[in-house]
Amino acid sequence: MIRISDIPKGNSRDDIKAREKVIDTVFREWHKEHPSGKVYNADLKDYIKVIHISLVEAIEHSAKSYLSTLAAIQIDVVLRSAVCVGKPGPIKQNDANQRKFIKMQVMKCKLVGIGKVKLTVGIRKSKEKIQYCITAIRT
Repeated sequence: MIRISDIPKGNSRDDIKAREKVIDTVFREWHKEHPSGKVYNADLKDYIKVIHISLVEAIEHSAKSYLSTLAAIQIDVVLRSAVCVGKPGPIKQNDANQRKFIKMQVMKCKLVGIGKVKLTVGIRKSKEKIQYCITAIRT
């Protein structure tokens, strides 16, 4: 079990690497608890699936910041409680990871002790929703 006090707050390369390991561990444990790999989101009225790209993006982006790491490790709460912000937008054509989707939906929620959190969901041609990225929003 990961304790919040064990997550480094700094911005050194070692701190970021340690947070990457934390996110990897939490996502793998989450998948054990959710064998379907998905959670229902009431605002979307659909399931959000967590796949390998979800882990890759979380490690690549969320681990860069202590607060974003805290948000990412609360993946279940974020996936269930996030609400849509506007309509789905276009993908970034220069981002190879986003080319797997036809649109990106930005969602937000609030987490105690963190504040506002942004959840980006990729929408596939099949209309399947995939958790893409979770980051804390600096205010």
